[in-house]
Amino acid sequence: MAMNWRKLAAELIGTFVFLWIGYMSVAAFNQPNAVAPGLLVVPFAFGLGLLAAIFCFGHISGGHYNPAVTIAMVVDGRMQPAEAVGYIVAQVVGAVIAAGVVVITISQAAVAAGVTQPGVGISEVNASIMEAVGTAAFILVILTVTRKAPQLAGLVIPFSLVALHFAMATITGASVNPARSLGSAIAAGNFDGIWIYLVGPVFGALVGWAIWKFAASEEVPAV
Repeated sequence: MAMNWRKLAAELIGTFVFLWIGYMSVAAFNQPNAVAPGLLVVPFAFGLGLLAAIFCFGHISGGHYNPAVTIAMVVDGRMQPAEAVGYIVAQVVGAVIAAGVVVITISQAAVAAGVTQPGVGISEVNASIMEAVGTAAFILVILTVTRKAPQLAGLVIPFSLVALHFAMATITGASVNPARSLGSAIAAGNFDGIWIYLVGPVFGALVGWAIWKFAASEEVPAV
C-alpha cells in the first residue's frame, strides 16, 4: 500500500503543534514571573493544543497525534497496520521536533521539567496501571465520539484530555500518549521510567477498544 505523504505530514505537523504548546506550557509556568499554578496552565495547554491541531489538520489525517490512538484505530479496523506504522513514526518525529524547539529557544532544563515521571510516592508499576486506565478512558471517548457524534469530536476529545490532566498530572504526568513522553525524554536525555509511558498507554488502548466493542455491540434478540 502506497504511503499517503499528505496524511503523514499532517500527523507530523499536527503532533508538533499539539505538543509544542504543551511543552511550552511547562516551561512557562516554571518561569520566575509565572503567577498561574501549573495544574491549571498545563492541562488546558495540552488540551487546547490538541484542539488547535485537530482543527488545523484533523480533516487530512484524522488527527491522531498519539500512537495509542493509532493502535486503537488499527484494532478497530479503521486503518491498515502499514499506514499505522507511518503515522506512529510521524508522531514521534513531530514530538521530538517540538521538544527540540523548546531546547533551542529556551533550554534543555525547560524540557526536562516536562519529562513524564511518577509523582512522589507512586511506584512505577502503579503509574503504569494508572496510565493504562487513563488511556483506556481516553480511547473509549475517541472511538465513541468519532462514530456516534463526529461533529463534536473536535471539542469532546481535547476537553477529555484536559480532564485527564487534572486527574493525573501530579500522579503520573498524564501522558496517555507515548509520543508525548518520548519527545521530552529524547530531548532531555532522560529515559528513567520511560517503559511506563510506552507499555501503559498501549495496553490501555487495547482495553479501551475492548470496552468500546462491548458497549457498541448490538444485543442479539432472544430466539
